[in-house]
Amino acid sequence: MRKVLIRVAALAAAVTAVAAPAVPTTAVAAQALSFRPLSYNTNGYNWGGYAATGSGFTSVSASWTEPNAVCNSTNDLYAPWVGIDGYGSSTVEQTGVATDCSSGSPVNQAWYEMYPASPVYLSLSSYPVSAGDHITASVTYAGSSRYTLKLTDSTRGWTYSTTKSLSAQRTSAEVIIESPTGSYPKFGTLSFTSATVNGSPLGSYGPVALDPSANGVYEARTSALGSGGTSFTDTYLHQ
Repeated sequence: MRKVLIRVAALAAAVTAVAAPAVPTTAVAAQALSFRPLSYNTNGYNWGGYAATGSGFTSVSASWTEPNAVCNSTNDLYAPWVGIDGYGSSTVEQTGVATDCSSGSPVNQAWYEMYPASPVYLSLSSYPVSAGDHITASVTYAGSSRYTLKLTDSTRGWTYSTTKSLSAQRTSAEVIIESPTGSYPKFGTLSFTSATVNGSPLGSYGPVALDPSANGVYEARTSALGSGGTSFTDTYLHQ
């Protein structure tokens, strides 16, 4: 059965971070905003999805179809991602696809982040992502404080992989939607599938279920785990 939902809060949404490495001028405008570790609160916002907790996590992977998001405002920014750490620790090793509405229209862009380092957004021309694309993301511990972050868009036929070093605790693994601004676009229902942790179904770890909320209003709802603990949905409710 699904665990009792834990309400969560993010660290300050308006984060001033060092700019990410140079990318095309058509890239998302909100690149300075980091997708950050979770900060606990009984009535907050930021993460939706599932977080497995414990120790010694070495891999996490999941797939999804990129939603057709509709912007509510230019403040809307969110991303589905997979990662290790961040739930009760000060680092996150993560990769996914961010959707930014700062231009007035949704822009999807692949990215990875080794927080507290700045997010790195991939070239829109070399690694394009559109609504309806099938995405698979994974983070794997490669030993000696190294992590391999891999993102594949099988619809477009590209894969990006990089290995980065970071001293981290490996005390959680997540499949998440997150809004650094606390403002989600209308993304409908996002379905995560093939979600695994350390090569086993996400559900086998008894993960914590998370619903993002702001000012006491739920912004999205996370479903119970299905398909043997490897799938679930996040459904948009409110900005």
